[in-house]
Amino acid sequence: MSELRIRAATPADLDDVLTFWKLAAEGTSISDDRDGVGRLITRDPGALILAVRVAPVPAGTAAAVSGEELAGTVIAGFDGWRCHLYRLAVHPGRRRLGIGSALLRAAEERFVRLGGRRADAMVLEANERAHHAWRAAGYTPEERWRRWVKPLGT
Repeated sequence: MSELRIRAATPADLDDVLTFWKLAAEGTSISDDRDGVGRLITRDPGALILAVRVAPVPAGTAAAVSGEELAGTVIAGFDGWRCHLYRLAVHPGRRRLGIGSALLRAAEERFVRLGGRRADAMVLEANERAHHAWRAAGYTPEERWRRWVKPLGT
């Protein structure tokens, strides 16, 4: 039986996270690449939160290192004023096991420690499954707002 651990991502996790998002997250962004995610981790080391399944170390193996399997992610970005959630994703084979809830709990605790007072989440309009998950976590859509975007440097 494996144990679920919640931890901050490190630069060593970049390739695994990007591969994971192709499997578990819907859509991509212009900054969903090694450089973009690397800058996030460098600028705010606690922002990218991972849920990893850790296999127990077999008895009698003194120096063995348990292997980790990436089970979920969330980005909990705080700019000193607003709390933003991005890339909540759970491995398709691990959904409905509380991993998303554990990630959101960790993100919300991070925000409270940093002085945040309200969190908002980026959720694709067409992702109905995600809508149910966010509602179950106590989030509601903000119908008055639309996200406006512009790629920079082009």
